[in-house]
Amino acid sequence: MRRWVYLGFSLFVFTTQAGQLPLTVNEIGLMLRSGYSSSSVMQELSKRHFADTVDETKEKALVKAGASAELIEALESGIYSLSPEKTAVVQEQLAIAEQHRAEQAEASRKSDAAYQARVVRERSAKSAPTGPDVNFGAISEFLKGDLVQMHHGDPARVDDAAMANKKLIAFYFSAQWCGPCRKFTPQLVDYYKRVAPEHPEFEIVFYSMDRSLYAMEKYMREENMPWPAINFAKLKEKEVLAKHAGTGIPALVLVDSTGKVISSSQSGDQNFGPQKVLSDLDAIFAGKAPARVVSAQ
Repeated sequence: MRRWVYLGFSLFVFTTQAGQLPLTVNEIGLMLRSGYSSSSVMQELSKRHFADTVDETKEKALVKAGASAELIEALESGIYSLSPEKTAVVQEQLAIAEQHRAEQAEASRKSDAAYQARVVRERSAKSAPTGPDVNFGAISEFLKGDLVQMHHGDPARVDDAAMANKKLIAFYFSAQWCGPCRKFTPQLVDYYKRVAPEHPEFEIVFYSMDRSLYAMEKYMREENMPWPAINFAKLKEKEVLAKHAGTGIPALVLVDSTGKVISSSQSGDQNFGPQKVLSDLDAIFAGKAPARVVSAQ
């Protein structure tokens, strides 16, 4: 028992001095895939050492990640390896850390699920009335001064004149915490980059369902959103836009320049998903009527 206490203490001192735990095959693979060269990895190994073994399967994984023959030979030779006792302690610490990360991820998932359920309830309550559509007036006026767009990674105010000639505006309801949104957004970015240059009368406007300005801007940066977004501070003033979005995200609501709803992800109790709106847009761009028109003002 004293021996393990001593080893644990020795390893604590070692890792404190090094600043980080020794490397494993998985971490080396991640480093190589993220752009580290094999020589850079070996320099890191000289500081942090190696707390793993290299079998045939792991060697193949390293080769696939881009490891040089020199790096693999160094790992297999054991020149960077810790003693078996210290390696065992490190592996135990890594297992504990992995369990902690899994517990945090599960707690975060439950928190996101609870938040999404609350958003659905609130939006359901707001969209319950079945009266006539709210008249936005000219969309460009309704959004005047309230749009931002990422420029070199930082939010910048959108020139109001840029919206003045838009005749088709698709409001995109989405959030960084929403898994289906993260899956759909790259598809929407590709669609926008394909059609927007040919149809300057068309625009997408992001309506964030995120919990904070930080999350919204992080989402916009990560997905390289090429369209403007409603200023996070102004979202509550624009909640009327969500009337036709339904109770789930991702969602798209397509309107004309006067605010008349042309197409939506949801109609009545049916959720068709955002792809329906893209199909309707393709039909409009082809000079045809949308497959299904949501109630007019």
